[in-house]
Parts: sequence; C-alpha cells; structure tokens
Amino acid sequence: MYKNGLTYFSAIALLFLTHLSMLGIVLVRGNYESPADLMLLTAGVLALDVGYIIVTGIYKQMTYTTDFMLLCVLGMSLIFQSCFGGVHLSFKHLITCIAALVLCQAGFLLTRNHEWIRTRKKYIYIIIGVLILSILLLTGDRSMWINIGSFSLQPSEFIKPCFILICAASIVELHKKIKILFFYVSKDTLCLCGAALVIFALQWWCRDLGSLPTFAAVFACALVCRFCYPRAKISRTALGILGGVAAVVLIVAWNLAPAYVQDRLHVDIWADQYGNGYQQCQALIGIARGGWLGLGPGQGYLHNVFAYESDIVFSTICEEWGLLYAFLTVILILMMLMIPLMNPPKNYYHAMVADGVVAVFVAQMALNIFGSCNLIPFTGVTLPFISMGGSSMMTCGFLIGMLKATQSPLFRHQQETEQPEKKKSRKSAKTAKPARPAEKEVNA
Repeated sequence: MYKNGLTYFSAIALLFLTHLSMLGIVLVRGNYESPADLMLLTAGVLALDVGYIIVTGIYKQMTYTTDFMLLCVLGMSLIFQSCFGGVHLSFKHLITCIAALVLCQAGFLLTRNHEWIRTRKKYIYIIIGVLILSILLLTGDRSMWINIGSFSLQPSEFIKPCFILICAASIVELHKKIKILFFYVSKDTLCLCGAALVIFALQWWCRDLGSLPTFAAVFACALVCRFCYPRAKISRTALGILGGVAAVVLIVAWNLAPAYVQDRLHVDIWADQYGNGYQQCQALIGIARGGWLGLGPGQGYLHNVFAYESDIVFSTICEEWGLLYAFLTVILILMMLMIPLMNPPKNYYHAMVADGVVAVFVAQMALNIFGSCNLIPFTGVTLPFISMGGSSMMTCGFLIGMLKATQSPLFRHQQETEQPEKKKSRKSAKTAKPARPAEKEVNA
C-alpha cells in the first residue's frame, strides 16, 4: 500500500487472522448446540471476506486501506450479531453487510467528482424533499419508519448523506452574495439553512430527537467550514449574533422539550429499575457482568432485553465479549475514519464531505455508547456498522464511500497529468522567441 507500510497480501492476512481468531473464541467459549452452527457462521464470514477482496481486485486503486478496515469491522459485526443468545449465522445481518459494501463503492463513484455534484445540487434538494414527504405521508402518526410487511425502512437515515452533499457542494458559492437588510449572504447558504430548519423541525415533529444531534453536528461543521473559507469575510458581529441565536435556541428547546424527553433527562434509573430505567439498568449490569474478557459468545442475558442488538449493542458486546473487545471495535471504527484524513483534502468540497461524514459517525457513536453507560439518556441511535438495522447499515456504507472519495485516486491522476502540461506550456512560453517590434514608418 504505502512505503514502509503493510503490503496488500499482508493486509489480507491480517484481516483473515482477526476474523479467524474471533471464530476461535466462539469455538472455545461460545454457546452453540452443534458444530454445524459454527461451521455455517465461519463459512458466512469467510465468504464475505473472499468475495469482497475478489470484487475490489477487479479495478485498481491507490490504496485499499479503507476497504479492508471496513471489511474487518463488518466481519466482526457479523460475528457479534450471530452470537447474541447463541451461535447462529444471522442471514439478515449478512445481507445488510453485503449491502453496505456495495453502497460503499457506489458512494465512492458518485461523490468523488465535485463539479458533477455541484451542478446537480437541485436534484439533491429534490431527493431530500421526496424523503421528507415519504416520512410525512407513509410512516403513519408521527413516526420515522415505513413498514412493508416484515420489512421496515427509515427514510431519515438516507437524508444524512444528502445533507452532507448540499453542505459541501454549496461552499464554493460563498463569494456570490446578495444584500438582505444589513447582511451580505449567498443564496446557497440561505437554501442550506432552510433545509436544516426543515430537517430539524421534522425530527422534532416525529419525536426522533436522537438523530437531531447528528444533523446538528453536520450543520455545525458546515458553518465552521464557511467561516474558514477565504472569501467568506464573515464579521465578528455576525459570529456573535449567530452564537447568541444558537444559545437561545438551545435554552428554549431544553425548556420546551416533550414530557417523555424531560422524563428521560431527570429519571433516576436505580429508583425505577423496572420502569423507565429498566433498559439502562440492565445495560450497566451487563457491562459489569462481562468484565474485561466477557462471559463468552452467547452466554449473556442481555439478549432478553429490548433492543439488545441495536440501542444497547455496546453493552451486549461488553457482556459476552468483554470491555476489551468492545473498546477494540470502537478504536477500529475511529481508525477507519482517521486514515482518509491523514492526507490533506484537495479542495473545500472534499474537506466538508470528510468533516460531515466524521461528524455523523462520531455523534452516533457517542450517543449510543454514552447512552449504554448511562452518561446521557437513551436516544435510540445505532452504533455504526455494529447495530442491527438495514437503513442504518446501508447509509453507513455509503458514507464510508464518500469518505474514501475525498482521497479519490482518479482525480489525483488527473491533477498529476495536468501539472506536467502546465509546466510544458510555461517552458514553451519562456523558450519562445519574442516577436520583433514593428518598425517605425519613416515619413518621406
């Protein structure tokens, strides 16, 4: 991959070693009825690894680090989800893992060309509008889920990558400003703020306040990128006004929060262990019960608690695999986010995309883990790539593809080919003989 780094085959060997070591733990400490269950799980994990390695080998890339990190995390997630309550291959989670890998490549191919995205901003706004209308018309009474038989879909998850793209694609338009009252603002910034307000209002109306901090984090990154833009020229007065408005909004939202939110904010979980505090109490007990090394795959109790595979999945992993494995999983996800950020972005579009994607993952991880540890109330937000959920898994895969697109090898190649041409044109201009000055006419 890189000089003095892991080679391609060394990375593959490390990937297989990680998954095989986890399967070895399942073999020794797991709760399975027959060896056939373990063999089926092993076949599913290895088939996922081999299949994706073959597919990514079809086309060449400058680096496969992000792909292998994603594959490693998804393999670990498949093993986790297949061992809760007993060892069995979770076909549903396997399918969502495959969908995440496919959408990772789709996100990479669709978002790497910033000019192509910038000229199609209106279509992204239309997609956001269609998703919002589907939530209002098809989900029922103030819900975020569309239920089709046994299949459920959460359209609000797909708004996240669209929101990041309009934040990134509109940043280059900051120098095109119009005067409104006493302020100079760009039309794209007004459209972006309007879209953010609509999304915030939708989350509030549908009582999905858990996702509200995620969108707020992306919007905050968009504002910071605009403040840092060279042509923004935002005055300190405007910054002070904006900060004051944000503070007032937070205070009002805190005081006007619905009753169920106020109850979650002020509940004493240990005084109400079998009521509103039951889930968090069991999550804390599971973490303490598992210790550093866990009780063993499938040996825990939390699989009997509601949302053990999604909202409190961090606690379920801690109980069965131990706090050490849970921390290792979180570190791997953070490393996957940091690796594409080691190289500076090529332009402000890619910088905003990278900031927005990282903001989504960090916000969701913080909400899920801190909620499981009772540091904040439960929000119902999933742990990226680990929690069960098709909509969340597909969105996370697409977001990783967007993050990988910020270091697109295609456009680097274009830049490398364009630079020599510019140098040649400069050299030819320097070596060209200057034209002789026109001779003055002599009057007879």
